[in-house]
Formats: sequence, C-alpha cells, structure tokens
Amino acid sequence: MRKKIKWIVIGAAAIYFLFVIVNAAGIFHSEPYYEVPHGNHSHYVPIDRDKRVSVGSFPTRPPGPNERITPTGEIVQVEPEPAEE
Repeated sequence: MRKKIKWIVIGAAAIYFLFVIVNAAGIFHSEPYYEVPHGNHSHYVPIDRDKRVSVGSFPTRPPGPNERITPTGEIVQVEPEPAEE
C-alpha cells in the first residue's frame, strides 16, 4: 500500500511540475503582449517586439479594447473588424 501511495504522490508532483514549466513557457498565454515587472511598475511588451528596443521604452499600461502595442512600443488604435451580414 505504501508503494502505491508513493507512486501516486510522485505522479502528482510530476504533473504539477510539468504544468508549471508549460505555464512558464507561455503556452497558455492568450494575450498578444506580456507584462514585465520593472521595479515598482510594469511594462507591457508585445510578443513580436523589436529586440533593438529596450523594455523600458514600452508602455506602463496595458492596451485598451481597440488598441494594440506595436513592436517598437507605441500604443495605436486598431480598426474594429466589420460585422458580417
């Protein structure tokens, strides 16, 4: 019985650590940007950012519903897609 419990605990720990690693890799990330903590504030950086632009050049607020962050760190308006009839 102890051997069975030991393998259940090992299996549960393995599943937990697998979930942690996959989550850290950003597999479950659905936003087109990620938050980078920077001292007492955070920067919002797009996934397709220009690597030549420093993280400190990106905005400190997330984009609004009709906005997006460009690869160079600007927040721009996005045209809403027309509704299909």
